[in-house]
Amino acid sequence: MSDRSLRGMRLGAQSMETESGVEPAPRQRVEYRCDDGEQVFVTFAAEAEIPPVWVSKTGKEAVLVDGEKPIDSSEKPIRTHWDMLLERRTVPELETILEDRLNILRERRGERVKASK
Repeated sequence: MSDRSLRGMRLGAQSMETESGVEPAPRQRVEYRCDDGEQVFVTFAAEAEIPPVWVSKTGKEAVLVDGEKPIDSSEKPIRTHWDMLLERRTVPELETILEDRLNILRERRGERVKASK
């Protein structure tokens, strides 16, 4: 088995092919700028659709230079669990349910139960 191995090579780590005659795909370098003046450069393929907004490595939102920030009015506002709960129940109903559940827990623990309203 040792007579079949290649000596002096790291198999899988290096390729024997050269890059001569290989042309890289056409690219374009696009500049974005944050509100605080930070410049962000991103390289895209030449035929790629360029997004109008990019998030920088620092987490800030950068807008395409010579472009305008899009206004998404079609975006729904974020609904929290509390918002969805309030769509189904009123606050007095929730308080009643909470009191009932607390009474059940207190009974299980053997504690004294408060009288309901």
